Amino acid sequence: MPLSTETILVISGVLPSLVWLSYFLKRDPHPEPRSLLTKTFLMGIILSPIAILLQLGFIQLSVFTGSTVLAANTPAFFLWAALIEELVKFYAVWVIVLKNPSFDEPVDAMIYMITAGLGFAAIENILVLFRTIPDGAGATVAVWGLRFVGATLLHALSSALVGYFLALSWFFQEHRKKLLVMGLSLATLFHFAFNLFLSSMGSKASGLSYATGLLLVMAFLVSILFVKIKQRHRLAKSLIPNT
Repeated sequence: MPLSTETILVISGVLPSLVWLSYFLKRDPHPEPRSLLTKTFLMGIILSPIAILLQLGFIQLSVFTGSTVLAANTPAFFLWAALIEELVKFYAVWVIVLKNPSFDEPVDAMIYMITAGLGFAAIENILVLFRTIPDGAGATVAVWGLRFVGATLLHALSSALVGYFLALSWFFQEHRKKLLVMGLSLATLFHFAFNLFLSSMGSKASGLSYATGLLLVMAFLVSILFVKIKQRHRLAKSLIPNT
C-alpha cells in the first residue's frame, strides 16, 4: 500500500535528525543506552510546543503593545525565539538525563544535548514541510534539503555548545550555574545570528553565505570541543590515585 503524503512528510522531517544523530553518536567512545537516547529525542519533540507557544505569545505582545520592534521576523523576535528554543532543549535533558545513572561521563552532556536538539529539530522540520507542501513537491524538496544541512545541523551544534559547558560543570561544580548560563547565552547568540543571516536572504544574497559560513565555523568548533572534553576527562581520571 503506498504511503500517504502525510506519512512521507513526517518521515522526511525526522530523517535529517536521525542521520545527524547517527553521525554525532560516533563521537561517544562509550555508547549510551538506546532507550535513554530515544527518551531524550522524544522529549525534545514533546516539549517543542512550549517554544512555539512562547514565540506566538511574543508576537501577540507586539500586537498588544503596537510595537514594531517586537514583531515577527525582527531581531528582537529572533533573539527571543533562539533563547526559548535553547532553554527548552536543555530542559528536555534536565528532565530525562541529568539524574540518570547512565549520565556518567562529561562527554555524555554533549551527546544528550545534541539528541534533544535533534528531536526538537525533527518536529520543526515536519511543521515546515507541511506548510510548504501546498507550494508543490519541488519547493518542498528544496526546503527539505536546506533544512537538512541548515536548521537541523544548527540545532545539533547549538545544543552541543550548551552540552560542552554542562560537561565543564562536571569538573567545576561550584561554578555550575555560571557555566550553564554561559553555555545557553553563547548557544542563543549563535542561533540568533544564524536566523538573522537567513532572514536577510530576501534582501541580501550574502545572507545564505554568512549562515553557511557560521555553521562551518561552529561545526569545526564543536569537533574541537568534543576532543577537549574527552582529553580533560582522561586527565582527571589519571590524577585519581588507584585504590
